[in-house]
Amino acid sequence: MPPSLHSAAEQAYAFFHQKEKVYVHSTSEREMDHIEDCISSYVNTMSPALYDALAAGRAGYLREHVTFPADLRDAVSRLEHLLAA
Repeated sequence: MPPSLHSAAEQAYAFFHQKEKVYVHSTSEREMDHIEDCISSYVNTMSPALYDALAAGRAGYLREHVTFPADLRDAVSRLEHLLAA
């Protein structure tokens, strides 16, 4: 992985991992919606190459309410594997 992509992956992992830990334990719809909005905003500014690698062609990845919980878990897992390689 190129150094710039590795750095982007480290930053994304730190952000997503922290947000996932709060999201999975939250009982507040407002808090969960806020986390979804934060992740969506982050995704809009992250490295397009990294986003494409994470999304693997899935439209709306990390941007749709219905699939967000599964997408967030998937993104954290994919980033862990990318960083371990």
